[in-house]
Amino acid sequence: MDLPLLDPQHPVFPDPATALSYPDGLLAAGGNLDVETLLSAYRQGIFPWYEQGQPILWWSPNPRAVIFPQHIHISKSLAKTLRKGGYRITTDQAFEDVIKACAEPRPEHAERPGENHTWISDEMIAAYVRLFDAGHAHSVEYWLDGQLCGGLYGLAIGKVFCGESMFSRASNASKIAFSHLAKSLEEAGFVLIDCQVENEHLNALGAQLMAREDFIATVKKTASATIDWPAGLISTKV
Repeated sequence: MDLPLLDPQHPVFPDPATALSYPDGLLAAGGNLDVETLLSAYRQGIFPWYEQGQPILWWSPNPRAVIFPQHIHISKSLAKTLRKGGYRITTDQAFEDVIKACAEPRPEHAERPGENHTWISDEMIAAYVRLFDAGHAHSVEYWLDGQLCGGLYGLAIGKVFCGESMFSRASNASKIAFSHLAKSLEEAGFVLIDCQVENEHLNALGAQLMAREDFIATVKKTASATIDWPAGLISTKV
């Protein structure tokens, strides 16, 4: 497998159409996690995903899992929880806490304690905190009884929100946070939420598959748009 190696100082990404079919979307290795490198990658439909001890690996899978904000699926039980309330949603109030919580092992990993279960390394955390400090990355927090019990984080690229990861320490916490996010993004004018690769959790929220070329075309078409982060729409009061 001949994988393009990126210059560690001045990485230039290859055409995403040249990504491998197996593993799906693997495009290149190397480069760096500087703010401008990451922004360049996301604007081309590329994202980093690798484990501790590996070189930086860059991906652009085909097809792409996405959610159209206006088409988010809210189950009857989730809708009931949303109406009931009793929780608090904020945004950009605890970014580093959220990303560190997303990096924690999940309950299903307890059976394999010796394995590395997260791709969110200290290096990745530091990189996305820099993106947050630069105003590109955002978090949504779910608070219950004053405790951070769920949330998610990602990047805003024009009119596309690139979701990275989410976590729950209470029932439906990440789904509730995501629901508030999606409705607010729709109202603010965002057209797409990038979920990268599908899974059962995202499918339950309405994820669908989009051809890579269509996804990249959407990102490039809207990347230059300037939309204020809808903090006031996302945040709630108990």
